[in-house]
Amino acid sequence: MKLRDLAGVLPVEGTASADLEVTGISSDSRQVKPGVVFFALAGTKADGAAYAADAAKRGALAVVTSKGSSVDGLPVPVLAVDDPRLALALSAARYFGKQPRTMVAVTGTSGKTSVAAFTRQIWEQAGYAAASIGTTGVVAPGRNEYGSLTTPDPVALHQLLRELADAGVTHASMEASSHGLDQRRLDGVKLAAGGFTNLGRDHMDYHPTVEDYHRAKLRLFDTLLPKGAPAVIFADDPWSAPTIQAAQAAGLKVLTVGRHGDFLTLKRVEHERHRQRAEVEAEGVLYEIDLPLAGDFQISNALVSAGLAISTGTPVAKALAALEKLRGAPGRLDLVGTTASGAPVYVDYAHKPDALENVLASVRPFTTGRVMVVFGCGGDRDRGKRPIMGEIATRLADVVIVTDDNPRSEVPETIRAAILAAAPGAIEIGDRRKAIHEAVGMLHAGDTLIVAGKGHEEGQTIGSETLHFSDHEEVRAALRERVA
Repeated sequence: MKLRDLAGVLPVEGTASADLEVTGISSDSRQVKPGVVFFALAGTKADGAAYAADAAKRGALAVVTSKGSSVDGLPVPVLAVDDPRLALALSAARYFGKQPRTMVAVTGTSGKTSVAAFTRQIWEQAGYAAASIGTTGVVAPGRNEYGSLTTPDPVALHQLLRELADAGVTHASMEASSHGLDQRRLDGVKLAAGGFTNLGRDHMDYHPTVEDYHRAKLRLFDTLLPKGAPAVIFADDPWSAPTIQAAQAAGLKVLTVGRHGDFLTLKRVEHERHRQRAEVEAEGVLYEIDLPLAGDFQISNALVSAGLAISTGTPVAKALAALEKLRGAPGRLDLVGTTASGAPVYVDYAHKPDALENVLASVRPFTTGRVMVVFGCGGDRDRGKRPIMGEIATRLADVVIVTDDNPRSEVPETIRAAILAAAPGAIEIGDRRKAIHEAVGMLHAGDTLIVAGKGHEEGQTIGSETLHFSDHEEVRAALRERVA
């Protein structure tokens, strides 16, 4: 690719370097090599313009900055644009070129990981080469890689999409976080459909209000999806109506799912310990489905996933039949094991108020004894949710153990104190390993234990160090101790 091939995204006309070969795209000056176009992005901690000279010294072909940025005296062209983040995403899309021909994205506070994984599984059962991209990593034919970012940065994302397309993947589902949408990471992805799960309190350390948080989510519908594209929206959430209105105003084909949905209507559901029996009406036909997953929220996720698959070409009957073979996403109400008396222990990623409320409520119908929960809150994140989660835990669980999550740079005791202030009667055990082992040791027949907050994660960040830690491993170890 020549630099001139980025015309329309970057102001390269008349640039002396227009006919030179572009060897890469980067927003990290340390990754710059000769021929790379460097994008100087303004961040929360540093302004990329401060690294423009370093990028030029390393051989950058050009430096892209925002209009009005003070980058002077460089020996390479400086290309000023209105929105460097948008320009980065669109340039990365053009540079890497290929994408799976059918791309869908799902946004919302909870359920994104499950919906992305479920959509991939439905496609797989329909015979497509499919992939999913999100919090738990990348899953594709012959590829299963752990990840850490819900929505990768544009360069990594478009490089990944090129790799998937080259490997023969035709269908891919991905999560669209509010950060990713706000920071233009998905711009340039050619989306065929979008989905919405729900909206609750999250990322209040980044978004000033819940309304601002919702507006960031709406970029998927009012900016990224082409007119006429399907918008599959869960209809039973308090934020469903404004999301539907925004999607309709953007000229999208709105398809609602859930109890109040008109595309896939949930008529009836019976909850059992490890599965749910549901009746779903689609196109005037009633389908009976045995969903092999617990929790009312998993029915919601499954319906959004089925809607995304159907709206992109999977036959209705085939998509709904595929729901009976779904495997849960790692760390999402994941049954790790049971005690000798049959008490189940689940690991769940619930680390925000709505998610914790949903998971605790979902196990109550099949718990004849006590609902128990072990959880904490992360440091350097939204402090306001801590007492909210403490209140939810003590209202919906019979035994609450407050422990450490990822304290990061904060004092762990301070985080726990904020939770405990709204959690009368809760037990405080700071050491997460000890908390899990103590909780498993307290289980009796009929009880259910949820270890919440970290889900699939395999590390615990304390200070600046991330130590290996897995809730799954600790639960299994605690269960073995009970047998020994």
